[in-house]
Amino acid sequence: MKNTFAILALSTGLLFSCQVSEKKAKTESAPKNTALSQEVFDPAASGYKLVWEDNFDGSELDTTKWKIRGTGPRRIGYNDPSMVSVSDGCLNLMYDIKKDSIMGSAVGTYETFNTTYGYFECRGQLQKGVGPWAAFWMQSPEISNGEDPAVYGAEIDIFEYFNGLGKDLMTHCVHWAYGPNQKSVGQQESTMEGLSEGFHTFSLEWTPEKYAFYIDGLKFHELNEGLSHIDQYMILSMEIPATLEGIKNACAPDTFKVDYVKVYKK
Repeated sequence: MKNTFAILALSTGLLFSCQVSEKKAKTESAPKNTALSQEVFDPAASGYKLVWEDNFDGSELDTTKWKIRGTGPRRIGYNDPSMVSVSDGCLNLMYDIKKDSIMGSAVGTYETFNTTYGYFECRGQLQKGVGPWAAFWMQSPEISNGEDPAVYGAEIDIFEYFNGLGKDLMTHCVHWAYGPNQKSVGQQESTMEGLSEGFHTFSLEWTPEKYAFYIDGLKFHELNEGLSHIDQYMILSMEIPATLEGIKNACAPDTFKVDYVKVYKK
């Protein structure tokens, strides 16, 4: 693999860098959270019923619900099945450097569960380092086939956690029309004190009229652009940056832990 010596040199330093950040949160006087409302959303009270879930019990990935996603080259690294495991009631999505490989991980429901609209939630603990990032997102299998999101779907980034932007800051995006005329909305930013510590819930309410993004049941953003009206699937991933510079302050290894994923529909 190219950049072998640079990767090996970086890996030595990364073992000691798990608590290093590129820069601190945007402001030390940031509010406790920037939610639109402090009212906690209850999907059941809003007419939603649980239709799909995985609590990651046992010791192996449930392949009736998830498949390893995108094994092979990914930006400067490689998505590798060995970076995906289930233990202690959690899905572990890892990032690591082994020998001359930078490795990330992803799982998805493309082959097992696609749906239109609903309330999609995962409970997880975010990665500690800067560079590689945890993500929970949805994608349309038709997104590259046309430019109308209503017909061809969208990429809905329920959350992406770039620790370098601030340890208590999270972003949300919507993309559609993959190709030369790709359109995007975002990054929408959400700030919540304590986001980098412990487990939190990250959710999307997707209806024919809107996308609404939630953290710990609090609504932070609503969007009505790029609305998909077709079946889409879920993805959980530990993403790899596009350059070696992007991992200079990363942890190796580092993990995005997922306690559960639930889907509610009306």
